[in-house]
Amino acid sequence: MLSYIEISKKNLLHNFRLMKTLVRPGVKIAAVIKANAYGHGQNEVAKILEKEADYFQVDDIEELRLLRKVSKKETFVFGYVPRKEMAEVIELGGILCAYDRDQILAIDRAAKKLGKKAKVHLKIDASLGRQGILIENLEEMVNEIKSCKNIIVDGVYSHFANIEDTTDFSHAAKQLNLFGKAVSICEKSGLCRLKTHISASSGILAYEKNGGKSLIVRPGIMLYGMWPSEDLKRKFEKNNFKLKPVLRWVTHVAQVKAVPANFSIGYGLTYITKKPTKIAIIPQGYSDGYDRGFSNKGKVLIKGKKCNVLGRVAMNMFAVDVSHIQNVELEDEAVLLGCQGKQNISAESMALMLETINYEITARISPLIPRIIS
Repeated sequence: MLSYIEISKKNLLHNFRLMKTLVRPGVKIAAVIKANAYGHGQNEVAKILEKEADYFQVDDIEELRLLRKVSKKETFVFGYVPRKEMAEVIELGGILCAYDRDQILAIDRAAKKLGKKAKVHLKIDASLGRQGILIENLEEMVNEIKSCKNIIVDGVYSHFANIEDTTDFSHAAKQLNLFGKAVSICEKSGLCRLKTHISASSGILAYEKNGGKSLIVRPGIMLYGMWPSEDLKRKFEKNNFKLKPVLRWVTHVAQVKAVPANFSIGYGLTYITKKPTKIAIIPQGYSDGYDRGFSNKGKVLIKGKKCNVLGRVAMNMFAVDVSHIQNVELEDEAVLLGCQGKQNISAESMALMLETINYEITARISPLIPRIIS
C-alpha cells in the first residue's frame, strides 16, 4: 500500500483507560469520534472502543449513517441536523441536541410521524457563544419542550470555552455557575434525573479530576494521544500521566535522484539548491491533508532521520532533502507524522510550524487515505 494511516489499538485503549482514572466511578463515557475521529478513522476507532465506551458522539447525519455500519451503540449527534433528516437520525437511534424552539418542534413532528419518542439533550450556551439556549430563555424553552409529547429530555449539557490554556479559571467558574443554574431551572420545571455533562478532554483534565459533577464526560483529543494544551501536558506528564499518540501517517518514496547546484525545486522556484543535492519525492500533498504551509519548512522521516521539505508542497507530491542519508531507495518508508525508529514528528510540532493546533493537523488528513489498525 503506497500511503496509509496506521492506528495503534494498544495506544488508543491505553489512553481511554488512563482517561477513566480521572473521573468518578459510574460516570459514563461518550467517546468523541466526529470529524473522522479527528482524522484517525471513525469506524476503525469505533470498532476498537465498542466495548469500552458507553456512547459515541458524532457531528452529523452522514457520520451517524457511517457509524451504523459497525455499531448500534447510543450516539449523540450534536451538530446541526436539517429538519428533513431528523427522522432518519431518530430511526438510527441518534440522540439529538435541542437548543432552539423551531428545531424542537421539528424534532417532535418527526418523532410523531415515526410513532417514536426522540431522545434529546438540551444544549446550554453558558458563555461560549455557539449553539445553545441562553439562560434567560431556558424556562420558556423547557415549558415548550414539555408540551411536546414525542420528545424525551434525557440530559442537559454545555461546553467549556477556555479551561485548557489558561491559569485564570474565572470564565470557567462563570460557566459552571450558569450551567448549575440551568440544571436547577430544568429540575424545578419537572425535568428530573437528567444526565448532566460539560467536560470534553480539557474539562476532564482540569475540572473532573478535581471534584467534577458530570454524569457523562466527552473525551476527544486525549483519546488520540494528543493534549488540549501544552499547559495541561506539562502539568500531567510531571506526574507520570502520559498519553500515547495513536496515529502514524505513512507513505513511500516515489523517486530518488541527484540534482545539481542552482537547480530549482517545486512551483514558484521558492527553493534553489546551493550545492549538488540528493532528493526524494514524497507522493502526498495538500489534497491529502499535508498543508501547503509546510513548504520549505516541514520534516519527513526516512530511515529514522529527519529530512527537510524543499520547495512548495504541491497537490499530490513534494520533495525532501536526503543528501545526509545513505542508500535511500525507491519505495522506502517515509513518515509524515508519528514515529520511525527513535525519531518522532508530533502533531504538536507540525501545528507550531503552521501557527495552528494539533486538532487541525490530524482532522484534515484525507479520509480517502486507508486507515489500518495495528
